[in-house]
Amino acid sequence: MQLRANNIDKLSGGNFDVLVVGGGINGAVTAAVLAARGASVALVERGDFAGFTSQASSNLVWGGFKYLENYELSLVRKLCMSRNRLIEAYPDNIRQIGFLAALDETSPYPPWLAALGSAAYWGIGNFRTPKPRILTRAEISAEEPIINTEKVRGGIEYFDAYLRDNDARFVFGFVLRALALGAVAANYVELVTARRDGAGWTATLRDLEAAPARAPTTHGSKKTAATFQCRARFVVNAAGPYVDGLNAAWGLHTRHRIVYSKGIHLVVPQLTPNERVLAFFDDTQRLFYVIPMGHRSVIGTTDTRVKAPETSVDDADRNFLLAQMSARLNLDKPLNKKDIIAERSGVRPLVVQSDGDDHSHVDWTTLSRKHEIEADKQSGVITIFGGKLTDCLNVGEEVADATEKLGLKLQPDAQNWYGEPSAERRATFYARAAEMGLDALRHKPGLEPLSDRLWRRYGERAFRILDDIDANPEMGKDMLASADYLRAEIAEAARSEMITKLDDFFRRRSKIALVVRAEEVRRAEGLLPMCQLLFGDHATTKLVEHYGSWPGDETQACHNDG
Repeated sequence: MQLRANNIDKLSGGNFDVLVVGGGINGAVTAAVLAARGASVALVERGDFAGFTSQASSNLVWGGFKYLENYELSLVRKLCMSRNRLIEAYPDNIRQIGFLAALDETSPYPPWLAALGSAAYWGIGNFRTPKPRILTRAEISAEEPIINTEKVRGGIEYFDAYLRDNDARFVFGFVLRALALGAVAANYVELVTARRDGAGWTATLRDLEAAPARAPTTHGSKKTAATFQCRARFVVNAAGPYVDGLNAAWGLHTRHRIVYSKGIHLVVPQLTPNERVLAFFDDTQRLFYVIPMGHRSVIGTTDTRVKAPETSVDDADRNFLLAQMSARLNLDKPLNKKDIIAERSGVRPLVVQSDGDDHSHVDWTTLSRKHEIEADKQSGVITIFGGKLTDCLNVGEEVADATEKLGLKLQPDAQNWYGEPSAERRATFYARAAEMGLDALRHKPGLEPLSDRLWRRYGERAFRILDDIDANPEMGKDMLASADYLRAEIAEAARSEMITKLDDFFRRRSKIALVVRAEEVRRAEGLLPMCQLLFGDHATTKLVEHYGSWPGDETQACHNDG
């Protein structure tokens, strides 16, 4: 928690080139690219980083195959190029994966036409993925026996990519990169007001985690209060689904605005051991998927028009997805609510023109995930509308261009604001891990080698984890039996991942909350020791805050907290 406190100290009274409001994927890449190009950057997020839309994606890095049906060729091309760059820049974190689409009577296209589309998609993406295939019903049955082919006419397999860990962790990687490049960033910091004057903006911020009774509190050598101010020449509105409200508060009129589409995912026990995505058309001719997530499967997504960005999974959502999936798979018994391990719900911020049209006449599923960037020179505000994980590099570069047009001179782009460490550093890590016998520490069947996991999750920071294990072998032991996290990983998370609430770790820095049932985590013997590593003396307070009550002996908990 010290890292966050230090950053709030730097925010308080700070003077920056750019203040970025919003810590989802758009805000994170903006902070990283601008810091890399020499700007002084502050990033604030009123919740946790990637704590809203960016934690509710399908974890896919894809070029938008479905956008071909609306002839959005330029968008597909742009997304495919970004996908290719991400695959190259993140070889350990982003893996190519097949999408096997079983086309039955609900599919709007026959297999031969879908095959033509997949060939065009392959070409638009510069043939950088494996060649697509057309499959017969018999071939689908042989390769994926889980698929009920009774009504299937045939299928195709084309290729895109997916995140091996979770979306929110990928986003946080950009926050870490921004910090390493000199940016200042803090979660749970709310923008209260922002006032424009001749020299720029004065922002009033509130630390939502500051205890009012104790404010001002001491962090290091400086004093900060719950509410404080900073200044910036320019502001980037990266508030995702909330961009319109922020612009309205500042009196800005924009050419675009946001509408909302709700999507949900359900995490269930692994349905197929094959590492590929299964794609189907539901009864409304909307695509939905079975997506691998380690030893689980994720089914989704829905597409429901909603009027507000706050959403949740309801019984209608669950029943629809479970029924659609059960009808298309060969299961011993239909999926039901008891099979659900975790749920995800979020909105897609879809970009439309600000022309007064409510777009009620538009086929909702035809609205694509494009982004738009507007720069208002008079106010010094850049707004990012829409976007998705796959498009993040394009967003970062376009925001940098827009910032320069507003008058902020940036250094040339060395492209050091994204990607994994060099192959040489990777080789050095693996050599040291082998010398330490790291992989021999793990005896659980079916799990990837520790060296692979630590390098993928932490990159350069994995060397610190090796240092911890080398200094104390106890740091190489698991903390939660079913969660696959070492004591040394928890210590590193406490040092550098700005974990403020327990859900920050369970849901976003890791995917524990997505693959392990909540009651299993709550009963875990290592829960309290893990929280003590993360939060020190505040461990039991954070546990009670998360669960609403102490999950163990409450009397002993209060004693432990002093």
